[in-house]
Amino acid sequence: MKRNLLLLFCLIISVALFAQEKMYIHKSDKITLGALISATDSMYFSADGSTAYFSIENTLAQYPVSEIDSISFGENSNTIFVNYEGTSVSVINPLAFDGVTVAVSGADVTVISTSETNEVNYSLSGTTSDGLFKVYSNYSFNLLLNGVNITNANGPAINIQTTKKCSLILNAGTINSLTDGSAYATSTEDQKSTLFSEGQLEFAGTGSLTVKSNLKHAICSDDYIDIQGGTITVSGALKDGIHANDYFTMSGGTLNVTATSDGIDCETGYIGISGGSVTTVNTAADVKGISSDSTMVISGGTITVTVSGNQSKGLKSKQNMTLSGGSITINTSGSVVLVASGSGYDPSYCSAIKCDSSFTVNGANVIIKSTGIAGKGISADKNVIMQSGTINITTTGAGAKYTNSIGIVDSYNATCITADGNISLLGGSVTASSTGIGGKGISSDGTFTIGDADNSLTVNITTTGAKFLVSGSDYAEAKAVKSDGAVTINNGAVAISSADDGIKSETSITINNATVSIIKSIEGMEAPFITVNSGNISIVASDDSFNATKGNGGETNDGSCLYLFGGNIVLNSSAGDPLDSNGNIVMTGGTVIVHGPQSSPEVGMDYNGACNVSGGLLVISGTNSNMTQAPSTTSVQYSVKATTSSSVAAGTLYHIQDASGNDLVTFKPMRSYYSIVFSSSSLKSGSTYTIYTGGTSTGTNTNGLYAGGTYSGGTFKKSFTVSGKVTNTTF
Repeated sequence: MKRNLLLLFCLIISVALFAQEKMYIHKSDKITLGALISATDSMYFSADGSTAYFSIENTLAQYPVSEIDSISFGENSNTIFVNYEGTSVSVINPLAFDGVTVAVSGADVTVISTSETNEVNYSLSGTTSDGLFKVYSNYSFNLLLNGVNITNANGPAINIQTTKKCSLILNAGTINSLTDGSAYATSTEDQKSTLFSEGQLEFAGTGSLTVKSNLKHAICSDDYIDIQGGTITVSGALKDGIHANDYFTMSGGTLNVTATSDGIDCETGYIGISGGSVTTVNTAADVKGISSDSTMVISGGTITVTVSGNQSKGLKSKQNMTLSGGSITINTSGSVVLVASGSGYDPSYCSAIKCDSSFTVNGANVIIKSTGIAGKGISADKNVIMQSGTINITTTGAGAKYTNSIGIVDSYNATCITADGNISLLGGSVTASSTGIGGKGISSDGTFTIGDADNSLTVNITTTGAKFLVSGSDYAEAKAVKSDGAVTINNGAVAISSADDGIKSETSITINNATVSIIKSIEGMEAPFITVNSGNISIVASDDSFNATKGNGGETNDGSCLYLFGGNIVLNSSAGDPLDSNGNIVMTGGTVIVHGPQSSPEVGMDYNGACNVSGGLLVISGTNSNMTQAPSTTSVQYSVKATTSSSVAAGTLYHIQDASGNDLVTFKPMRSYYSIVFSSSSLKSGSTYTIYTGGTSTGTNTNGLYAGGTYSGGTFKKSFTVSGKVTNTTF
């Protein structure tokens, strides 16, 4: 009776002294229940005084008096406080009579909420090594992690069994952790991860959360996951670190994921990252750092992805992928895996970026390093498009041969950028370096375009790997650019150093306006049709610099053609034909300077059809060979082919002037030479010209051709008179 009187006395005094909104019933089981005073009709005791009755709206609640520690009054609140205390839990539930029920068993907490309050908060704190927090709710709610550490030995640490949105707030200055068990108790409900939600899951705040999964995903939503703030660390996950169904978005905060399976995976929807910092580390085979079955858009933030398993992928999307901002670094070390198929195998590559559709870069800064066997930098099943930003790719893995699915010996190799469709590099900066055996810079099954009329970019491509034999006479070669379709260079600065071909196309190569510098190659440019309209082109090759060919070989006209319509062209071949066409050569303008090979049978210019020159300036140094060719007699412009039986030392000037002493050409070949082919509009029919060698010039030397200044001190060699379209003379 004394306890009853005390409770009643406290109730009366508190109501009298304080104009509070809520009454709080503090129970001995550490559960505090709140009720609106305005909704409380009455409080009374049973006849024997053992039970207290509370009439609250339409509910009559009764509690043994022995279980009531006290009653207090306070302000109204929509926050349920749950504090884990080892094997037990204390709960303050201000909404106990407003549709929120909190059931506690040991350290297992289950919430059932039918409250229509849109801003119900659940604040979790404390530590338990054998507990959980489960929610059933008809409405969206906020989950505040306020320094909580939950380990559940037989299931998820947090299990949200509602399709409504959960806003998970990491309170400032707090450190939180969640860990599941290595075995889950049987349940008819989904329990896919350490932190699981049937509905939308949004993260915010400035605190930290560490999640460890010993059996399943670390964080999973059957709807979407959105990260706006906080520091979230997945320290380990047997499956995916982050797994969403509808979509995954991130605009702020820090996310660090270490997972056995995928780092971030969106099962059916898209991935969009606009801010924050993301780091993923994956070591298992055939997994992805960030993966979407739909589209992927990265428009901001800092992304660092590391994958080391064979055939794994850094970024992977089944639909279009767009990198429009942010800083993205991807490191891969996994190797190719041969998957049984048909009569052989299909290679499955470890790729930094793999897009099953079209891939676009428009503003992002991308750095990729691939070290595994046949590793790929960027690989798209459709098109690769770059509009702005930077791409820097290094691959070091070797290639090898294998038997493909139709039983034919084939090869796989590392490639910096590859596409089954077209590749268009229109703006920004691209650096690609492949050092492995047979490794390639850029490979396109469709067309390859650099720049457009309004945009230019910087492209640097390097390959250094050796070739290897595939079968018969077929080698896998370390080409800088390889395209099955047309290669078109419209603008920009292109620098290439290649262990094999600089640019090879099965269709055509067209240069409209650009600076193209191939400083090392076996063959500089090779295609059935090569066209230079304008620009500055310089090629250093051990074989042919320009090789227009349909691949048939031989000395017959195969219908290929080399078109020289303008620009400034410098060709330097040490052991091949700098100007080579298995068909025709057509020159209408520009300046073409050719430093011919060291020795015959190679010559400065070689064509199987005709070489018709109607404009421009052409100067070629060559070898002592009866195969030395000048332009065809069907040319509009006049030419001269001058030969000598004695080698002229490299660097010795070759000079032609007219009868009035006007200079036509002063040329400094970089190798010893026996022949000079010269064509210019300055050559006139019936005019007499004089050849000198040696001497000096005060003019400006550009790639061996002097402009301006005064020539002097040379040795007179020969005078000749132009009598036909091609004048043959000796000196």
